[in-house]
Amino acid sequence: MTTNFFNPVTTQTWTNGRHQVRCVKVIQETQDVRTFCFMAEQPVLFFFKPGQFVTLELEIDHQPIMRSYTISSSPSIPYSFSITVKQVPGGKVSNWLHTNLKVGDELAVHGPVGNFNSIDYPAEKVLFLSGGVGITPLMSMTRWLFDTNAAVDVEFIHSARAPRDVIYHRELVHMFSRIPEFKLHIICESKEDIGEAWAGYRGYLTQPLFELMVPDFMEREIFCCGPAPYMDAIKRILRHHNFDMNHYHEELFGATPVDVREEVRELAEQAEVDAENVDTSELHSIEFASSGKSVRIQPGETVHAAAAKLGLHIPKACGMGICGTCRVELKSGEVEMEHNGGITEEDVEEGYILSCCSRPKGDLVVDF
Repeated sequence: MTTNFFNPVTTQTWTNGRHQVRCVKVIQETQDVRTFCFMAEQPVLFFFKPGQFVTLELEIDHQPIMRSYTISSSPSIPYSFSITVKQVPGGKVSNWLHTNLKVGDELAVHGPVGNFNSIDYPAEKVLFLSGGVGITPLMSMTRWLFDTNAAVDVEFIHSARAPRDVIYHRELVHMFSRIPEFKLHIICESKEDIGEAWAGYRGYLTQPLFELMVPDFMEREIFCCGPAPYMDAIKRILRHHNFDMNHYHEELFGATPVDVREEVRELAEQAEVDAENVDTSELHSIEFASSGKSVRIQPGETVHAAAAKLGLHIPKACGMGICGTCRVELKSGEVEMEHNGGITEEDVEEGYILSCCSRPKGDLVVDF
């Protein structure tokens, strides 16, 4: 994509919703990690809170697929945004992106959304903890603090498999070498990297090592992102010291937990039993204005379930109110919405809901 910057432009600001973007650059970060950079056809200021994510709308093997990825770039570089993707063995989407997505390709993205961000939890002293590709939201936060010359004391601990797997290594070293208040600690787990020079920490992030690196961690706002076992280990260390977990934040987005899936199945089975005894007078009418269709559903069913009964496909990626993909406008009526950061307060004030986690309190009219 080329843009004539000498022509007058009308720049828009990014808002949560569906946007068409074009891939403008692909960067090979490590052997199995790539960064994909995007811009809009018409200039858009991609402002977001560092740590938030977008959901890609893709078509793979003729099937629509939605997948969410953290924005790894900083809003301090506003005319583009980037995601960094690790190629996972057997991963349908990550493998497709690495193999197929190239400069010039267009796709739709939804967002930005997410409660895991450094803007909503300001602090003078922060601790960033990341494992593997979990570094992406923390890199966005670090870039933002660096670019804005923020007066923040930053300790950054990153765990990687081997020296060759440290994502953004040279950029991290550059940033942390220029600001005395920024301190970087990198741990490489593997000892099977013969030929790679490494003078840093080896092994895993143990409690003694954690205390050695950041002795004042009790005074810091902590942001953590990585594999579930990594985050569990961090939380055990913090709880051992009676750390106030109100100052601990982690990136929750990922595959639906097993216990949640089991709970959903149990609820579905219970719903089948309850359906036989439901009082039809308690049913709620859900009208989809743009489609001209309506359906009556039981109390407790979601707006998304109502749409599915009519054969209407509201895009959805997570099903837990995290990704924000299933956002629709509520024309009339009230819902009980239990989301996990997938929608902003501004969107709610403007009348939007997440259909996957919104249950009607009465009759509704939805714009879809």
